[in-house]
Amino acid sequence: MAGLFADGTGPCRLLDAGAGIGSLSAAFLERWRAGGLHFSRVAVDAFELDQALIGHLAQTLARYDHRGDFVSKVVAEDFIHAAVESLSGNLFAPPLTPYTHAILNPPYKKINSQSAHRLALRRIGIETVNLYSAFVALAVALAAPGGQIVAIIPRSFCNGPYYRPFRDFILERAAIRHLHLFTSRCKAFKDDEVLQENIIIRLERGGQPGPVRVSTSTDDTFTDLATHEHPFARIVFPDDRERIIFIPTAPEISLTEQFPAIRATLADLGLQVSTGPVVDFRLKAHLRALPGPGTVPLLYPGHFVGQRTLWPNPALKKPQAIEHHATTEKWLYPLGCYCVVRRFSSKEEKRRLVASVVEPATFGAVPWLGFENHLNVFHAHKQGLPEPLARGLALFLNSTAVDEHFRRFNGHTQVNATDLKRMKYPSREVLLDLGGWAMRQSALSQDQIDAKIGTLAG
Repeated sequence: MAGLFADGTGPCRLLDAGAGIGSLSAAFLERWRAGGLHFSRVAVDAFELDQALIGHLAQTLARYDHRGDFVSKVVAEDFIHAAVESLSGNLFAPPLTPYTHAILNPPYKKINSQSAHRLALRRIGIETVNLYSAFVALAVALAAPGGQIVAIIPRSFCNGPYYRPFRDFILERAAIRHLHLFTSRCKAFKDDEVLQENIIIRLERGGQPGPVRVSTSTDDTFTDLATHEHPFARIVFPDDRERIIFIPTAPEISLTEQFPAIRATLADLGLQVSTGPVVDFRLKAHLRALPGPGTVPLLYPGHFVGQRTLWPNPALKKPQAIEHHATTEKWLYPLGCYCVVRRFSSKEEKRRLVASVVEPATFGAVPWLGFENHLNVFHAHKQGLPEPLARGLALFLNSTAVDEHFRRFNGHTQVNATDLKRMKYPSREVLLDLGGWAMRQSALSQDQIDAKIGTLAG
């Protein structure tokens, strides 16, 4: 992180918010003392609330105070409130002089919508849902023109509606200069059990968008470090109102950029996708271990094995049926052919997207189906799809190219219906053609799927 900062001259004012024992500040100062940064003097403001760490933090910073060109201040205050008071011009609060540099490993915790932190942030136009994004937004707001901010944070801010205001805030005030992606979702933040991909980001306050350097490594050993440069238009698509931040992991152009045949939205296709409405612990009284009189099938991800629908599944230790009556019917879908996508993947799953087709013949003469909450369901106004369309969708979603594209903007362990809504798809005619082809095959290998999707390039 310290090595990502561009060299500079003159005085440096460094912000380390959530400083802990001062490891990040120390790395920055070591680089400066070793001649890697040519500042005439450095002043550090290190914010830390944990009383057990403050003494260690002060000792860390004191090691660099021996030449008369360094000053440090340990601030045992809440960074969010201190920054908000300074930025809002509170005459009774100590002002924070704009920082030329910031290095952050901020805390990771959701912020309640009516919490004191959330209300304080709103006073200065910051709307966000997590402490880490609040710290980064405040660091950007406190930065001097041309100031550099380097932070290690979860990747969750890159997409999704909850972080849209945060993305707007930083993209309007700063330019992204570097993104480093840790592709393991369980190592960099393992102590906090944060099962997300994690990134290091470098921002330049007031900078104009330009080329972005993207580097990747499996973990913090950096033994497999790879670096590429991309135009900003490949990081944030110019026509994307949601301002999703993509992180290309290779120089090659992605599927949706390369293939003009993949431009349709779900609305263009006349389709919708929804999270399975049956939350088992909420409807526990209506669930049954096995099908019986007055029940209809209840489907979990475990009912889909390869290209087959296996129901009931004797190996599945889940309820396999739900009562059908006036109370439960609002949670059910009519019997039909649907495409479903598993919401959750395991920590190091090779694939993020796993799609299957619900085969109505599996269930016999039942009127309804229940979809449990761990499935996303593609449907047409809560009705089933023509089988070729469902199979075409599944074929498309199960291709390696689409999975790799999806990973560029989804760093979670889950696949949300919102993410699937924002994707681009082939036209309905192309999906029907893909599905018809799939139905004529006795079995489908990954190579066959990828080769067929590759024909869309023409």
